[in-house]
Order: sequence, then structure tokens, then C-alpha cells
Amino acid sequence: MSSEELAIQVRNVSKRYEIYASPSDRLKQFLLPRVQRWTGRQARTYFTEFWALRDVSFEVMKGETVGIIGRNGSGKSTLLQIICGIVAPTAGEVSIQGRVAALLELGSGFNPDFTGRENVHMNAALLGLSRREVDDRFDDIAAFADIGPSLDQPVKTYSSGMFVRLAFAVAINVNPDILIIDEALAVGDELFQRKCYSQIERIRDSGATVVLVTHASQIVTQLCSRVLLLENGARIFMGNAKLAVDNYHRMLFGPPDDARMAPNSRPPDGDNEIAAAAVTADSSTWERYDPSCVPQSTMAYECNGAEIRNSRIENKHGEVVNVLAPGLEYSYCYEVHFSGAARCVHFGMAIKTTTGIVLGASGSHPVGEGVSAVRSGDSLLVTFSFVNLLSHGTYFMNAGCRGVVDDEDQFLHRIIDAVAFRVDAERSKTRHMGPIQFNTEAPRISTLQRSADVDSASRAPHP
Repeated sequence: MSSEELAIQVRNVSKRYEIYASPSDRLKQFLLPRVQRWTGRQARTYFTEFWALRDVSFEVMKGETVGIIGRNGSGKSTLLQIICGIVAPTAGEVSIQGRVAALLELGSGFNPDFTGRENVHMNAALLGLSRREVDDRFDDIAAFADIGPSLDQPVKTYSSGMFVRLAFAVAINVNPDILIIDEALAVGDELFQRKCYSQIERIRDSGATVVLVTHASQIVTQLCSRVLLLENGARIFMGNAKLAVDNYHRMLFGPPDDARMAPNSRPPDGDNEIAAAAVTADSSTWERYDPSCVPQSTMAYECNGAEIRNSRIENKHGEVVNVLAPGLEYSYCYEVHFSGAARCVHFGMAIKTTTGIVLGASGSHPVGEGVSAVRSGDSLLVTFSFVNLLSHGTYFMNAGCRGVVDDEDQFLHRIIDAVAFRVDAERSKTRHMGPIQFNTEAPRISTLQRSADVDSASRAPHP
């Protein structure tokens, strides 16, 4: 790989912080070790080490969009600060090629006593724009931020949403080679977030590099080609976005001491849609069971008094299928075998795309309700019926069971990507596809206007 193709190269980066119990310990650390070494004694330390990052390495190609995910305290923000040059690493090095625009913690790079207008000029100048360039782009920045007269007020009077509007407007209008965003968009309303993500997509499509930190798994799988997963300051996965998110969820919802990778968490080979989902299938036939359409990304959580087994999709004849026809009704079934007692037991399912985006989900009972009680040794069959309105492609289904144990509502068992299925629409004559319930009648077609030539022809005498 040529270094000219790299936008960011992080090599063996570590960051250590010194934690002092009191200000006096900081003074002792400054003075006493020198005296101890001068008198021939071994110098002691008066602080506790905290390693925010340990030996992290990865590369980001030019034009690539990479996500960074992990639990709070895993080192994500520290890593971005090192990449941006705000914080120096304790060990390792970072190489950057191109102009960097960063949207880090809220308010970073802004002077609270300056007005929004003054901060735009100052922040853009720090990003390398001349005053004339800022003036030329100021109207676009103001229009995107859309904060009205507040632009001429001190930013210390701004709400968090106004802050991020202005900061993001500046960042995207300096035409960065590398755009770095650290969770700042979480404070905006949904309309503004969609506006921002649309701009991120535009910047990505223009060939710029984007590095994004967020806890929104669907955004990661939608925008990012690869994802870095951090845990306790260490890199534990770098690769396919969906697999990274699956392992992130395993850390969040699995047993507290289980931060291991899923058994099939290696990045798949190839870059087509099915390879990215770790599924292979042949789409040449109609509704049937294809033994090759099996998910390689299945992840079963630890059983907690129940076990989900035999997940499958059945057609109206009770046959197990995984190649579905559009417009027909199917049943998603799974068995739940209980090894412990629970009450208010309820069940759920979700359908996801190959990139992990949830298209729909359903539960067996309203919130707060469920099967009143189950005992150890009980077994239940759960069946969800659905009409397949999905377009041609490959999809995945989750299965879950929750219940109240020891007065706490908790997962009894959960399987991610329990079933894979493919919608084969190549031979379908249906007019409707996609997750929208259209009217079954044919669309109304009426004439708004007829051309003069057509009208003249219709009035002309026939021979």
C-alpha cells in the first residue's frame, strides 16, 4: 500500500495519564524524584497510571469513511484528539495527509466571549482559510447554521444545539480533506441531524476522508466502510461495519466479563453485498429452502434461564424456506426452552439489512405484559406472521426472550442474526416492493393536459 494513498496512519499509539490523589502529590512528583536520584536512592512515583490508549495501530485510506465505536471510557475521544494534534501521545506516532476539520467536544475551538460571527472567522482561520475565503463562504455557513440574529450574540449565550449547528457549518464549509466528528451531532434535533448526515454523505462522495465517533449503530453501518472497535484503550477489532457493531453489542449486552469476539467475527472476503453480510446464496430459484443461505455472523448470548432453538421461516404450507417471494405471508418461528422460572415473559424479533439497519421489529406483548409465569422445563413455540414487502436482497432476523427474574426485567436469551433469508423478486410480477404498505388497487392515472397535436388529430375527420 502506497503512503500516498493513506489519509491517516496511526502507529503503536499509547497515551498515559498521571492521576494524583491530591495537589500535594503533584508537587512531590515534581520535586522529590530529582532529590532521590541525586542522593542515589531509587526515585518513587506519587501518582497512579491510567492508560487511555495502549498500542493502537490502524490506517485510513483517502476517501474512506471509518467509524470508531466502543463503550464510554474506551479511548475514542482521546484517540481523535491525538489524531487532530490536540493531545500528544505518550508513545507511537500519527501521520496525516491533508487539511483536517474536526468537530470534537462541544464548544472546542470557540471563544465563549466572541460572537458567532467572530468565532466563524477565527475558527475558519485556524483551519487554514484566508479572510477573503471566509467572507466568500460566510453566507453558506450562516445559512446552514440557521441560528438567525443569534449569530451576532456571544456564543456563551448559545444552547448546545446552536453551538453544534455553528461548529458543524464551519467544519463542512472549509472543504476539508479529512473530516473528524466526535459525537457532537447527538445534541442536535432529528431534522438537523439528518441535515448533517446528508452533508457527511456529500463530503464522503466528493472523495474526502471521514472519521466518525458515535454510539448510533445504524449510522455507523450506514455511513462507514470499516469500523474500529476499542475496549479499555485497546484495539480489539478493525473491519466490516456490521461485524464490528455485532461485537460491540456483545460487549454491551453480553455477560459483564465477556468482551471476547464473536466466533465468526473475522471480516468476510469480497466487497459485494452478500459477502459483506457473510452469507452466500444462489438467487436462481423461487420460494424454497437454500442450504447455502446461512448466516455466518450468528451470535447467541449466554442463556439466562431460557434457550432459543430451531429458528426458521415457514410458508403457508408449513414448509421451512429461506428464499421468499414478495407479497406472500410467512411465519417466523422459534422455540424457547426454559431452565428456570420467570414471570411476565415476552418475545421479540427484528428484521435487518446486510449492513445492520433495522427495518422493522415486533414484540409478542405490549410493554409491561407477557406470559404470566413459566417454570423450569416448560417449552413454548413463538410465531410471528408477516407479509413480505421487502425488495430483492438478503436480510437477517433476530430472536429474543425477556422476562422478570428476581424482580428485574432482563433478557433470558437473545440471538443476533438467527436466520438469514433472501427475497427473490426476479420472477415476480407484483407491482409493489419495499417496506411500504401500498393500496392493493391499481394506481389512478388521469390526464392533466393533452398536447395540441393530439387534440387536432382527435378532431380531424377520418377517411
